[in-house]
Amino acid sequence: MYKGKRVIVVLPAYNAASTLEKTYNEIPFDLVDEVILCDDASKDDTVEVAKSIGIDHIIHHEQNMGYGGNQKSLYNKALELNGDIVIMLHPDYQYTPMLIPSMVNIIGDDLYPVVLGSRILGKGALKGGMPVYKYIANRALTLFQNILISYKLSEYHTGYRAFSGEVLKSIHFNNNSDDFVFDNEMLSQIVYQGFDIAEVTCPTKYFEEASSINLPRSIKYGLGVLRVSIVHRLSKMGLVKSKLY
Repeated sequence: MYKGKRVIVVLPAYNAASTLEKTYNEIPFDLVDEVILCDDASKDDTVEVAKSIGIDHIIHHEQNMGYGGNQKSLYNKALELNGDIVIMLHPDYQYTPMLIPSMVNIIGDDLYPVVLGSRILGKGALKGGMPVYKYIANRALTLFQNILISYKLSEYHTGYRAFSGEVLKSIHFNNNSDDFVFDNEMLSQIVYQGFDIAEVTCPTKYFEEASSINLPRSIKYGLGVLRVSIVHRLSKMGLVKSKLY
């Protein structure tokens, strides 16, 4: 716990058997109370590895529910376990667990209710091997989003995120997409509800075992991001009603 607040790390897993143990071993268990892994119908031994290293709670989807569907299962379970601070960490070792204490401190001391690990601050993305086309798309989409939703972040596309339990209870994340755009819808909901967001510089690694979406999926994601931003603006103006808000 941190100052009496229950800290839970959630791991959205898909074919993460080769990197899961390394990720898990770097989690700071002097702060973290529980770990939840959701396996989204992996084709490898992710569940067996999770059991062997003693992960507290393992959810197994018999059918692939998508990245967003995976997160829904994780956040609902974290709320069921009364998580006060919930951190999403990818088990593919693309993001370092060593930033967890900083994220916990920021939320636990009531500085911000949401913290993102930004790959853009400090030029961590390109140093870590992010493909140039993804970097350019990230910057263009982020500029568009900052303008449309009237907020300012260095990026909206990081998968390293921490939330207070209050935030998770306040937004309708179960109404979100089951696909990758879930992440963007969630940030839109957070901004829409008036929660502030902090960012910390996050080194990242791109390597063979790290998860990544291909070009067609990236294009689909980008179009989804544009849609979310436009719906956010129109909803704020009272011109449309969306199930997201």
